Amino acid sequence: MKTFCVLLSICLASPASAYTTPKPNKPATISHRRAFLSKIAGATIAASSATTLNPATASAAEDNLQNVYWGAGCYWHVQHEFVLAERSILGRKDNELTSLTGYAGGFKTDSEGRVCYHNFQSIADYGKFGHGEVVGMTIPESKVEDFAVEYFKLFGDKGERADPMDKGGEYRSLLGLPGGSKHPAFPQVEAAGKARGMTLVDGKGNDPDTLGKRLVYVYDSNKFPFYQAEFYHQYHNDFLTPAYGKEYNNLANAALEDGRIKITGCPDRV
Repeated sequence: MKTFCVLLSICLASPASAYTTPKPNKPATISHRRAFLSKIAGATIAASSATTLNPATASAAEDNLQNVYWGAGCYWHVQHEFVLAERSILGRKDNELTSLTGYAGGFKTDSEGRVCYHNFQSIADYGKFGHGEVVGMTIPESKVEDFAVEYFKLFGDKGERADPMDKGGEYRSLLGLPGGSKHPAFPQVEAAGKARGMTLVDGKGNDPDTLGKRLVYVYDSNKFPFYQAEFYHQYHNDFLTPAYGKEYNNLANAALEDGRIKITGCPDRV
């Protein structure tokens, strides 16, 4: 059984939140990563396809905004680190943050364009579709190198992700840029990786785990797009560190209200 990022599913016991319209005929189940989490309300609604992160939330002074993504094991702590990076590198305020958890690197969606976390209903399971956990964001092209530096810090001195207890292709190390290794900033991204002893190779899709290999797959985000994860997985506490706090957790509600987080149609809490 996978630790920390392992999934325990429970039945939803109460009506959907005020954010959910329309209501489905039957309640959906939602997957959880720890057994002690309590029952929560929720239901599935209309499906969504590959997510284009909204550049309109960013400052008008930011040049040539691009959608990119980064993955290094469980996406909860990765999102937190990139929220800090958006604030420190770009000076973004809470309502301008674009970092969202999601899935990428696989070939498939279901017939409704969905990619979902593991669930008892086996709806569009991201692992079965060959995707890995990532954090997608919209940043200026001129800052890709700076964000790459922050990304490779996640691997520490040993060149390993923070949660090696989680194993499988879902937790592989990967990043996505428009054009992949042909992106104009890729030489700087690669240099940032080499400075940490990491090797970057082109991802082929549905790639295996990178555990113990100091390896990162590079995807063309135009060919392997980002699929936003469920609301439940946004701005979530990580179990490797102390809780990030309610102020951080509540960023999910604000982002749902203003449209930065979309309803995915996957089993969820909204």
